[in-house]
This record gives sequence, C-alpha cells and structure tokens, in this order.
Amino acid sequence: MEKAMHHSHGIGYAEYASKHNKRMDVEKSREEDYRKSQLIYADVERKMKK
Repeated sequence: MEKAMHHSHGIGYAEYASKHNKRMDVEKSREEDYRKSQLIYADVERKMKK
C-alpha cells in the first residue's frame, strides 16, 4: 500500500497519517479522480445506449 500511495499521491502513508494538510490534499485529489471517472463512465454509458 505504501508504494501505491507514494506513486498515486507523491507521499508515503506515514506522512499521510501524520500530517493533516497532506491528508486533506490526498483526499481532495481522490475525490477529483472519482468525479472524473464518474463522468467518463456516464459518457460511455450514454454512447452505449445509442
């Protein structure tokens, strides 16, 4: 998990766990990624129904 966290967000889990501002940055990034994925999914679904 440490490697994935560092690869995805540029920080390790220890830093994520100990620094509130870093944790908030990571969570904002995750939320943005989720929203983007939902838009892509909706677009694919829409195209499949044509």
